[in-house]
Amino acid sequence: MAGNGAAARGGGGRGVVISDDWPGYSLDLFTYPQHYYGDLEYVLIPHGIIVDRTERLAKDIMQDIGDNDIVVLCVLKGGYKFCADLVEHIKNLSRNSERFISMKVDFVRLKSYHNDQSMQDMQIMGEDDLSKLTGKIQKYCYALV
Repeated sequence: MAGNGAAARGGGGRGVVISDDWPGYSLDLFTYPQHYYGDLEYVLIPHGIIVDRTERLAKDIMQDIGDNDIVVLCVLKGGYKFCADLVEHIKNLSRNSERFISMKVDFVRLKSYHNDQSMQDMQIMGEDDLSKLTGKIQKYCYALV
């Protein structure tokens, strides 16, 4: 990992664990927009790794769902780009496999604040009836933070 030591290791599951003391990659290894000069200290997760892990997640989902159809529930706004990339990888895998997977994408927004106060219960907005997901195989993907 470019001489910076071991950044990540395979976790007990399918994820990658980045240790708290990982110093990141040197900025000299990457190109980035000039308006970020002076603001960045290091790159924690390079774009290529995110793309590869998203593709691997799509492959894992395809293996896990068997012959079931997919309903992707995208949490807006922050999850849109990740969701779009994941859906595209799933489509590509489906297109190049022996079985066709039907996929539907729905969108929701989550609200956990009212003005500047955190609410105890999160509100789901944008999808009137989540009961259609009852009995479906559920996989959860969290946005990268």
